[in-house]
Order: sequence, then structure tokens, then C-alpha cells
Amino acid sequence: MKTRLVSGLALALTTTALASGAFAQDIEEFRIGILGGENAQDRMNSYACLQDYAEEALGVPVKLFAPADYNGVIQGLLGGTLDMAWLGASGYAAVYLEDPEAVTPVLVKINLDGSYGYHSIGFARADSGVTSLEDMQGKVFGFGDPNSTSGYLIPSIEIPEATGASMESGDYFGEVKFTGGHEQTIVAVFNGDIDGGVTWADAQGNWEDGYNSGALRKAVDAGLVDMNELVEIWKSKVIPEGPVVVRTALPEEVKATMIGLVDNLQETDPDCAYGVAAGDTLGFDPITHDAYLSVIEARKAKIGG
Repeated sequence: MKTRLVSGLALALTTTALASGAFAQDIEEFRIGILGGENAQDRMNSYACLQDYAEEALGVPVKLFAPADYNGVIQGLLGGTLDMAWLGASGYAAVYLEDPEAVTPVLVKINLDGSYGYHSIGFARADSGVTSLEDMQGKVFGFGDPNSTSGYLIPSIEIPEATGASMESGDYFGEVKFTGGHEQTIVAVFNGDIDGGVTWADAQGNWEDGYNSGALRKAVDAGLVDMNELVEIWKSKVIPEGPVVVRTALPEEVKATMIGLVDNLQETDPDCAYGVAAGDTLGFDPITHDAYLSVIEARKAKIGG
């Protein structure tokens, strides 16, 4: 059963907001950032239902922003031009290391088994003859975004531990390149533009479905790939799922209302929750900063902030 730390308060505040014209005196608009991982229009479509619910709950215009890369959301949160976002763990670490007071982690996506971990998944075409990292030696390997946890940070640490070589082009892999995001990596491998790459998934459910949730599932849903033509070649250790964060300086009632809205989304509108959470989940539960201490230290050591 889901833990409910904030839902009752937030629902009460939402009801009050609807009855009183919401928070127009406190905020003029509410801005939600959406990380890269798929094309901008699909991201906007997935969040359109949340936008509608938020406008109803807050009584002010709600705007969605889908920057081209992770850094666009990170800088929006740091600059105060975004109020809420679902970040990856490394993205949260980047914001925290720059300004510990900028955002507050409040919710985390819960897998169908009740956990909130996920994995970086290495994959290649099934007809390529590549079935493991050993088969990737001398071939072209793709990362997603440099601010992605599963698309860069964790595999850039764990894969060299497995290969005994660096991730520099020509050391173990013939070439290492950034594709720009999860969807781009998936499509590039599927189309044979690169030999292998990494993306994220909960690693639960069936491979042919793209697992239960994650970038592979979104790619399958969008009709971009047939998972039977791909093969898993590597899987990271469990990574803590990134947090939904809110801008710390927001009025407390606004934060509580939005937390409650997202926290209850699975119960109120499962289809909307599916789009926002990138697949089948139990929804979202409360989370705190302490869940990300190890990722913050890893990012500090690897990237420096």
C-alpha cells in the first residue's frame, strides 16, 4: 500500500483552491519542465493531462517546457523560471551541487513491485552479432545526454569497471559519442547508425514490451522500435529513480497542491499517470534528499558538479 505523507493535506488544499479561485494572488502562472528522452511534441502530449489538472487545481495558467537537452531544465530550475520537473538522479545532483536551496525533491516513481530503482540498459541490434560488452570492442557506442544518470553518469563509471578500459574513443570502443537523448540512442541503434548504446528502464516485465516503464517502453509505444530486433548486452546496478522536484521558494500551499495532484494521479487518472511516469507503475510516493546522496557524490567525482 502506498505511503501517504502529504496527500490528505494536498487534497484539502486543492479543494480549498477550487472554491476560492485558487492561488492567483500568490503566483501568476506555474511552469513545468520536461526532461529530454523523446521528441518534444511527444513529451508535451504526455504531460498535457497534468497541465489541465494543474490549471484546474491552481487557477492560473500552467505552461509546459520541453527543452532540447537536460541542461535546459536544470538551468530553468536554477534560474527560477521553472517551478516543477521530474529529474533524473544526476540532474537533481547537478541542481543541488550548484544551489542546494533551489529545489526540493518531493516524489519518486514507484515500480510495480513497490521499488523505486531502475537500471541503465546496454543494448544492440539482435542481428549484429553483439550479445555482450565484449562483442562491442572496437565498435561505436552511444551515450544519451551528459546530464543523464542512466544515459551517461552510471554507465561511464560501471562499464569501465567491466571492461578495464576507459570510455575514451579508441581505448575499448572504437568511438564513443553522445546522441542527444534516450530516444535518439534507441533509434540510432535500431537503425544501425551506432552499434550499441545505453538507455533507462525499470528492467521489470517483458523485454519485447520495452519492460514495464522507461525509455524503451516509450519507444515501443511510439512505434519507433520492435524490441525483438534488439538485444540487451549490459545492465547496471540498481539506480535510485530520480525525483519530482518543486521550486523551494514557491508558496507552501502551491507546493502541497501540486504534490498531492501528482501523488494521486495514478488513482485519479491511470492513463495520464502512464504518460507522465513513462509506463506502467504504481504512481508516485514521497522521497527526500537523502535518497540521492550516493548519486550526488558520484556526479561530484565524475563531472565535478
